[in-house]
Amino acid sequence: MRRVSSVATDDESAIDLTPLIDMVFIMLIFFIVTATFVKETGIDVNKPEAPTATVKDKANILIAIDANNDIWIDRRKIDIRAVRPNIERLHAENPQGSVVIQADEDSINRMLVEVMDAARQAGVFNIALAANR
Repeated sequence: MRRVSSVATDDESAIDLTPLIDMVFIMLIFFIVTATFVKETGIDVNKPEAPTATVKDKANILIAIDANNDIWIDRRKIDIRAVRPNIERLHAENPQGSVVIQADEDSINRMLVEVMDAARQAGVFNIALAANR
């Protein structure tokens, strides 16, 4: 009599992980593409106090004006003439977003108004001013 072995060979019992790795890789790509990244202005600003300040969601264009009236977008110091093209570019990336201006309490109003006008000329009318509570 011949005995049949009930032990499977290594080839039959191995699990193919390739589909699992492919699925995890596709999910990783999906989450990277759909993720919203936090953008910062690149400087710390002493914002004025406002007791009615509220949290603004979906603010994708952050502009800072420091105490020396320098304008910062994406950690870069820019000239007032470059504000509009930068806002247009960032607004094209996320049309539902808004502009949040973080003006230092020692900056002058003229610079704030020029940045707001540049945002409106770029087609963004959802503009907010950042303040501390």
